[in-house]
Amino acid sequence: MWKQIEITLAPRKRGCHLISAEIMRQLPELPKAGLMNIFIKHTSAALTINENADPDVQIDLGAILDRLVKEREPYYRHTMEGDDDMPAHAKASLIGTSLTIPITDGRLNLGTWQGIYLCEFRNYGGSRKLVLTIAGE
Repeated sequence: MWKQIEITLAPRKRGCHLISAEIMRQLPELPKAGLMNIFIKHTSAALTINENADPDVQIDLGAILDRLVKEREPYYRHTMEGDDDMPAHAKASLIGTSLTIPITDGRLNLGTWQGIYLCEFRNYGGSRKLVLTIAGE
């Protein structure tokens, strides 16, 4: 069995945002066992899995990424779309564009403290589109 849907996330400000509930609200019925791949169709945002309990984790991750990849570096050539654009592309490449999550007993098999994050690297990134591909039995 294969299913594929595209969902649109609400626009968010720059930072790391827990989106597990928003994704789960839009999921079709899941198979008893399988895999779900989540792919973001953008080059200035990314997906990751991290702690879902303490909101300070989201703030700290954003701060770490901003420190690792700074804005307005003199060697950037891609600068016409704003100071946050080239760093957003670099951060998206570091974090990644897709996640694969196991499905067990018809549910996403995330750990107790794991949540799905959208990492928005633009100051005004707008809504983001995700493709969810589900395979299973």
